[in-house]
Amino acid sequence: MSDSDNALADPPLPGFEVLGLERMRAPLLLNSPHSGRAYPSGFIAASKLDALTLRRSEDAYVDELLKPATQRGVPMMHVLFPRAFLDVNREPYELDPRMFSGRLPPFANTRSVRVAGGLGTIARIVADAKEIYAAPLCVNKALNRIETYHKPYHRALKSLLHKVRHRFGHVVMIDCHSMPSVMRGTSEKTKADFVLGDRYGTSCAPGILDVAHKTLESFGYRVARNKPYAGGYITEHYGAPAQGYHVLQLEVNRALYLDEQACEKTDGFDVLARRLGQLVEALLVHLDTALDEKPMAAE
Repeated sequence: MSDSDNALADPPLPGFEVLGLERMRAPLLLNSPHSGRAYPSGFIAASKLDALTLRRSEDAYVDELLKPATQRGVPMMHVLFPRAFLDVNREPYELDPRMFSGRLPPFANTRSVRVAGGLGTIARIVADAKEIYAAPLCVNKALNRIETYHKPYHRALKSLLHKVRHRFGHVVMIDCHSMPSVMRGTSEKTKADFVLGDRYGTSCAPGILDVAHKTLESFGYRVARNKPYAGGYITEHYGAPAQGYHVLQLEVNRALYLDEQACEKTDGFDVLARRLGQLVEALLVHLDTALDEKPMAAE
């Protein structure tokens, strides 16, 4: 791997960390579930792909883009292991039976759209549709991977959201991701710089999305809503505005800050990090008003 922080070793348990919680000053959280880059040596050995190709599924350095916000009183939870190893933005058991030696448990979801696309809880492919594994995986080892990393992450995330809501009366989480600059399976460039997803108005108060949209547009970025990314399992599962839980998914175009082939930061990294910090500040300033905003009546 090209940088020293990508260790070929098992990610330390529990496989995630929360930064800046002691400085928290408002009910705003950041989450980065796909930026982990601690690649287990056994995972590398089981793959037929080189390490750089495996990294194509990462939301590379999104955690580092967001880290300055933790100094401003906005905590961040981020995963340390890579998405290609295990995807926490999936149900616990979205699994493709073709990948495994042995029978999956009857409660496994083997028919989801994400499984069909090769991107279940344990992915079959990396982002550019290359098969990850050289041979079928042992079912028991796969299930142990879920027990060891997926479930503790979601227990901790659920607990964190509950604690913040109990303290402030509500909680807002920005679930942060990056998207490829070229749409998968085509040569067409992604038109938006950012895509904001609220599951079509169901995962957060409309004012939160409006503040994020207007702020990013004021910087000159092209912003889309819900297409092609409306929000994944985390946004859908934890977003419950009527109960005081608000989740907004944010996707940033990797071309703004990353050499996607080399998986290395470009000169745009510092600019984007500064803009994301300004976005966080705007959300803090307008949070109370945004939470009170009611949906506009349908025309």
